[in-house]
Amino acid sequence: MQIVFAEAQLGHHPSGFLVRGQRQPCPEIPARATVLKEAAERHGHRLVRPKSYGAGPRAAVHTPRYLRFLETAHERWQALPGASPEVIPNVHPNGLKGGYPESIVGQAGHHMADTACPIAAGSWPAIVASADTAVHAARLVQGGASAAYALCRPPGHHAFADMAGGFCYLNNCAIVATELRRHASRVAILDVDLHHGNGTQGIFYARADVQTVSVHADPANFYPFFWGHAAERGEGAGEGYNLNLPLPLGSGDAPFLAALEQGLAEIRAYAPDALVVALGLDAFEGDPLAGLKVTTPGFEAICRRIGGLKLPTVLVQEGGYPSPELGRNLVASLKGFEEGRG
Repeated sequence: MQIVFAEAQLGHHPSGFLVRGQRQPCPEIPARATVLKEAAERHGHRLVRPKSYGAGPRAAVHTPRYLRFLETAHERWQALPGASPEVIPNVHPNGLKGGYPESIVGQAGHHMADTACPIAAGSWPAIVASADTAVHAARLVQGGASAAYALCRPPGHHAFADMAGGFCYLNNCAIVATELRRHASRVAILDVDLHHGNGTQGIFYARADVQTVSVHADPANFYPFFWGHAAERGEGAGEGYNLNLPLPLGSGDAPFLAALEQGLAEIRAYAPDALVVALGLDAFEGDPLAGLKVTTPGFEAICRRIGGLKLPTVLVQEGGYPSPELGRNLVASLKGFEEGRG
C-alpha cells in the first residue's frame, strides 16, 4: 500500500495540555509519526511524499476566518506583551451568540475548544502538510489505487469547520471525503478512533451525501463529552446518515468488533462509492490515553473486516500515542485491511 507522509508535519511540537487542571506533556508529538512511518517502511509499504495542493481543499471544508486565524495566530499572539510561546485560549464564548472579537485572545477562545491545540511557530506549516498528505492520498485513490494510507499528523477528526480541539486543527477525513465527492456520489466515513470524531460529525451532520459512522468510548465519561451519543442521528437532510456506537470504558476486542459489525451493516446499506477510515490506534489496551482495551490482533481483525467492504478506501491516521506497540499496531491494521480486500 502507498503511504503518504510529509516531513514538514514534524515541525509541530506542542509542549503540553491540561488534564484535570494539571499541565501534562502532550502525547501528540512528532515521534509518534516517525514510529508509524518507520514501521510501515520496514514492512514493505511504499512511502510517497505529497504535493502542495494550495488552499482550495482546506477552504472546501473550513471557514475563511478560521483558516486566517490558524495561519496568523502565532505571529499575532507573539505581538502581545508577555505572551506565552504558544497560542493557548483562556476565555470561551461557551456557545453563546455574540460578536466576533478583533483581539487574538478572543479569537483563540472562539476557535479553540480546549487547551489541547496550542499553536507555535512550526504549527501552521505542519497543519498544512497534514492536510496535503490527506489530499494526496485521496488523489491516489481517485487515480485508480484501490487504497492509500495518509499518515497525517497533527490528526483531524475533532476539528469542526471553524474550531480546533483535541489535538486537531484541520479535519483531514472531511477534506478527503470532500475530495472524493468530486467523483463519487456518496462517501462513507468510518471512525474507529478511541474518541468520537465530533468535528467530522459536525461538518456532515445535515448532509446525506457523506455518511458518518463512529465506534468509540462512551462520551458520557470521556472526551469529547458533548458529542458522540447514540441518539445523535443527523438533522435535516442528514437525518439518519450519522451513526454513533459508543462502548463502555474498558471494552476490548469482542465488544468493539460487535459494534463494528453494526457500523459495517449500515455502510453496506448506504452503498457508498468510496470509504474514508479514521484510523485511530488509541483504542489499544496499552495506549497512554487508556479508554478501551483493543489488542494488536484486535486491530488486525477490525481492519480485515473493513477491508472486506472492498471499497476504494483512504485510511487517515488519527490517534494512537507513544507505546512500545504503536508501530506493530499500524502494521497489523494494514495487514488485516489488505487481507480483507483479498
